[in-house]
Amino acid sequence: MRVVLKECLWESMGDELLVLFDPREVITLGDPDGQVAALFAELRREPRTPEALATALSVPEADMTAALEVLDSLGLVEYEEQRSLGEPGPDERHFSNLAFFGSYSGLDRPRAEFVRRLRDAHVLVLGVGGGGSSLVQSLAGLGVGRLTLVDRDDVEPRNFARQFLYRHADIGRSKVERAAEWVREYDPSIEVRGVDRWITGPEDLKDLVDGVDLVAGGLDGHPEAHLWVNEAAVRARVPLVVGGMTRSQVMYYSVDPGNSACVRCDWENRAGLGDASAEGFFERNRGALTVTNTLIGPLAMQIGSLVAYEALRYLTRFEPPVAAGAYVKLDLRDGLQPERQPFATTPDCPVCGT
Repeated sequence: MRVVLKECLWESMGDELLVLFDPREVITLGDPDGQVAALFAELRREPRTPEALATALSVPEADMTAALEVLDSLGLVEYEEQRSLGEPGPDERHFSNLAFFGSYSGLDRPRAEFVRRLRDAHVLVLGVGGGGSSLVQSLAGLGVGRLTLVDRDDVEPRNFARQFLYRHADIGRSKVERAAEWVREYDPSIEVRGVDRWITGPEDLKDLVDGVDLVAGGLDGHPEAHLWVNEAAVRARVPLVVGGMTRSQVMYYSVDPGNSACVRCDWENRAGLGDASAEGFFERNRGALTVTNTLIGPLAMQIGSLVAYEALRYLTRFEPPVAAGAYVKLDLRDGLQPERQPFATTPDCPVCGT
């Protein structure tokens, strides 16, 4: 296959070649004889096979292979044939997605393969309200091929400050029904199913997690709903990504079954805190505290996008998940600065047994 140089700039300076690929940094390569600059020029002229490049530059093929391996390790080259899906319609539809993955692709990590993984993926979305409505839009934009949406609420006027899937004409309609319609209108190639259902325990999730690649979103209405979802996902060995908000924090977390601690681990550990401590008081009462929903549009979109981006990590593995077994909290009082807080682990956790 033909190797192509990614979009970058370079300049020779003394015995070095300076390369600018990511505007955050300059890559410096030793090039006393100008051979690296010549290789860059050949690659820029047109994509070539390693053999053709070796011939053009009069170097042994083994040396050319080694040079390309170095450029690949720096994220500067990929195969021309793997830059697109090879279908005009999907390539146009996923133009930006393909460009994004170009920053992470390589000779053995085709950008097109990342997009194919998304198109083949099935995501279960729990809740299509605040953060969930933005999550649905983000997943659809990524081109996730199959979505199962779960909710039981109807559209109300109070939703319009933060739920942009819905219109005033939808008031009184099932949210999940309208959300599924939105997905079909947005991209008919996405297979979507709406499930209008109350979730009252992990048993209500068993049939929903069967065959999915990831569970995302979150449930409210019961202080232990997050434990039900955690149990269902871990039992099915399906990654889980959840987001939400308190009065002053935006937060998301994820569980990578078999690789990270789970929500129950953290709950079991914190449940044993001494009653006489301030932290114990907090843990006993945080689930019982009634707070008027303070979620507004910009923060709902923040939650949806953070959950979708963590889901993207799991579905494509373009990079490792950053919130596996941890809360990532963004403090509104500190300019949304993120802080990662690992789950407290419980060796004999009844769900994951970490």
